[in-house]
Amino acid sequence: MDGENLNILALNQPSQNPLPKREPIKHLLIGSSKTVSSTIHYLQVIGYASIGDWSPLLPTDNPEEVMSILIRQILM
Repeated sequence: MDGENLNILALNQPSQNPLPKREPIKHLLIGSSKTVSSTIHYLQVIGYASIGDWSPLLPTDNPEEVMSILIRQILM
């Protein structure tokens, strides 16, 4: 077969690339209640994540410090 016919055959073959899959990514915010809340609101304003997507503010072992987590599924 010549090169042109090989190219046509290659174009007609199913792709060997697997379909993209989703994998979780975890975002963790740690800081003062005001700072974590402000960051969550900012991420909503820029369209990254809704406020309701984040976990409630949870206390850490450090005084006056909280954390919140967001788990998203991204295509890989």
